[in-house]
Amino acid sequence: MNKRLTGFLYVAADYIASALAWTLFYIYRLEFVEPQKYGYKIPISFDKNYYLAIIMIPLYWILIFGIFGSYKNIYRKSRVKEFGLVFTLCFVGSVSLFFILLLDDVVGSYNAYRYTFIVLFLLQFTLTYGLRLTILTRIKKLLKNRVIGFNTLLVGNNQKALGLYLELENEKYSQGYNFKGFVSINHELSTVLSSYLPRLGQYEMIKEIIMQNKIEEVILAVESSEHHLINNIIGDLEDTGAGIKIIPDMYDILTGTVKMNYIFGTALIEVTQDIMPLWQKNLKRIIDIVSSILILTLGSPFYLILMLLVKSTSKGPVFYAQERIGHNGLPFKIYKFRTMHVGSEKNGPQLSSKSDPRITKIGRFLRKFRLDEFPQFWNVLIGDMSLVGPRPERQYFIDRIMAIAPHYTHLLKVKPGITSWGQIKFGYAENVAQMVERMKFDILYVENMSLAMDLKILFYTILIILQGRGK
Repeated sequence: MNKRLTGFLYVAADYIASALAWTLFYIYRLEFVEPQKYGYKIPISFDKNYYLAIIMIPLYWILIFGIFGSYKNIYRKSRVKEFGLVFTLCFVGSVSLFFILLLDDVVGSYNAYRYTFIVLFLLQFTLTYGLRLTILTRIKKLLKNRVIGFNTLLVGNNQKALGLYLELENEKYSQGYNFKGFVSINHELSTVLSSYLPRLGQYEMIKEIIMQNKIEEVILAVESSEHHLINNIIGDLEDTGAGIKIIPDMYDILTGTVKMNYIFGTALIEVTQDIMPLWQKNLKRIIDIVSSILILTLGSPFYLILMLLVKSTSKGPVFYAQERIGHNGLPFKIYKFRTMHVGSEKNGPQLSSKSDPRITKIGRFLRKFRLDEFPQFWNVLIGDMSLVGPRPERQYFIDRIMAIAPHYTHLLKVKPGITSWGQIKFGYAENVAQMVERMKFDILYVENMSLAMDLKILFYTILIILQGRGK
């Protein structure tokens, strides 16, 4: 079963379920609600409003399900958890539809409102979950019978790793692990696993091994004496997209980022690296896109004024593009209104200060009110940045920060932002020491990321702009 095709099938099933649910609901209204209102039977006919709804209503449901991650990792879904998720989303979505489309209808009695909502919800939930359950049951059967599976890498070359491998392979019903090989923790070429699995290399090469072998799952099975390597390995796996599992007796070495994932057969601990719930992450991106489009379009006259001010007060281009390091350590071009004289860094990268003579007169004004950052809404729109996130730095300064604080890499786990907690608390840094000081606020943000936190940071950023307290 092709995974991409399965994803399409899941979306198509939701569309069909939603279209069928609305059709049955439409018939129910004509058969029971309308006669009660008018006092006579209404013939069933499908008008243009029905045909418009049969297109738009399913898209509405697919948008809701998509935001909350329904179409991600379908092969790994639990039917029990899917029941709870579908029930909740169908209830919330039905409430929204009821208030948007149905509440202003004239009805024969108020009981009609109650029954209308109940029927709408039950039809949507029953049909959606019914089709999903059929698909998931088929997937589970194929997984158990080893027809399909996840390309799996075993980390470890000891008796513990061998025991785990044999236990998983000899299970009556497979958990879906399709072992492609193992990586060694030490540098011994001869290991107990060599007779069963190919040795793909050392753990230091794990990223390359995952990419070359299209690994989807990584299982860590190391000895107690090797526990100090766990954090390093998990750190290396952060941006690979591979699922990480670990044998249960290592639970005591991990903190906060794990959940028990007991299923039939061998129990493993799943290491979750999601900083935000998927629905919040998707909603954060939607807010980024909508806000950027609004500001770039509605603010275009304001942008034009700033462009004229920059151009008329100093020689050089209006915009300044500079390479910064973003999410997962990938470089991108950040855009700003130019606030310095051309050639200000002819002697190499330098941070600015309050009395920096390189800053133009209009540039000082722009920095005070953070107006120089406004072109970065384009970076947000194309996905390089977010509204809220740690400020991106140049590789030159990252190298110097890393020499003092190696944990800076923690900030690269998320998209950089136009504004940040560190920017609010500390402002612009004038040297590397101040950058390290500011970093602690951004790490706190990464550890506590949420939409509520983003809204709070945006509120204080707007306050700083209005008060002209940028520095």
